[in-house]
Amino acid sequence: MSEPLLYHSTRGAAHGAGIGEAIAAGLAPDGGLYVPEALPSRRPDDFDPDGTLADTAACLLRPFFAGHALAAELPAICAEAFCFDAPLRPLPQHPGAAMLELFHGPSAAFKDFGARFLASCFRRLRKAGEAPLTILVATSGDTGAAVAAAFHRQPGVEVVILYPDGLVSPRQAHQLGCFGDNVRALRVAGRFDDCQRMVKAALNDTALQAGRPLSSANSISLGRLLPQMAYYAHASLRWWREHRRPLNFIVPTGNLGNALAAVWVREMGLPVGAIELACNANETLPDYFAGTPYAPRAAVATLANAMDVGAPSNFERLRWTFPYDDDLRGQLSSHSVDDDTIRATVRRHALEYGEVFCPHTATAMHRLDLRQEKADWAVVSTAHASKFESVVEPLIGRSVAVPPALQAMLARPAQAEAIEASDEALRHWLLPVEATIRRLG
Repeated sequence: MSEPLLYHSTRGAAHGAGIGEAIAAGLAPDGGLYVPEALPSRRPDDFDPDGTLADTAACLLRPFFAGHALAAELPAICAEAFCFDAPLRPLPQHPGAAMLELFHGPSAAFKDFGARFLASCFRRLRKAGEAPLTILVATSGDTGAAVAAAFHRQPGVEVVILYPDGLVSPRQAHQLGCFGDNVRALRVAGRFDDCQRMVKAALNDTALQAGRPLSSANSISLGRLLPQMAYYAHASLRWWREHRRPLNFIVPTGNLGNALAAVWVREMGLPVGAIELACNANETLPDYFAGTPYAPRAAVATLANAMDVGAPSNFERLRWTFPYDDDLRGQLSSHSVDDDTIRATVRRHALEYGEVFCPHTATAMHRLDLRQEKADWAVVSTAHASKFESVVEPLIGRSVAVPPALQAMLARPAQAEAIEASDEALRHWLLPVEATIRRLG
């Protein structure tokens, strides 16, 4: 059996945690993000060529769980989390290229994979008589719904979702507030970066944590990040077996968790080729990869709202993976796509090819459209277009069919509470819910 990995903070290696502690805590004690002491190696022939996505996930992630009780449960965890497909579909308009569809889960977005994996881990990590857990989630639209769906009515867990009021689509907002029971939604009078800052401040508040455990289900959580590696591994292995060439990816990028998952798969030794980050008008990453010093900034609102991030949290993990700027800039490329181009891409592909994309997928598709050589590229489609009907439908001149799981969410009543965009406001809001939390246990 492999030796157990220890997990350290991106801000220092003094504290070494096991995988269970790293998943349960969300953030490291010093406020950094957990990373493994080293990325394990994997080869294509380690994987069953006829295996399912869940099989690929279990094989890929086994070294990360070595020596922990969850290791024996990993196949079952992966079967629960990866019970829907992530198809690699050819793109007729771009021969030799494909689209990796990640929106076939219950909330119609790629976040379903990681959220369900995390929920399955938490169920197994929880001990009888243990204090209930509050999971704080900052969302720019998609993460919150995926986490809510994964943890809804799970005993011993309260989910608190923070989202920027008025800066998510109407259907996204409805998804966030439609669960009830152990899921509560807060409309923050600010931007996603405010929500993210508030969550991190609460997680680092030792006095608050002393009252009850807090954790996170954002991509700052290692339990969210690791499973996202599985669909990149599965798609790249499938491509390798068919073509004997690495598969390149164009990834719509906001908080960098999804793109980092692809990077780590490549670093583990699997056949992932070039990785391009398709960003919206938030240019923190494009500016950095163009050669300017890394400079987080306030996010601006765009049509691709789930990517409206000016201070991507997972840049810390990316910097841990490649500590030197020249090396890091050699690993990835990043480009910005403005709202007018997003509109034009959605409209053109719908009218000319009958393909309907969400605004985030459109950023990646535009980058593929610009390429003279299309072979061996996969556009990552992160969400179903029907979640963004107020943007997409006026552009294509027709309605977009809503997947059944999303339709069921939209049929429920929805409610969200208003809150100021301050760390103290969240702290005060959390304190009175202790009685509710205790009842969940």
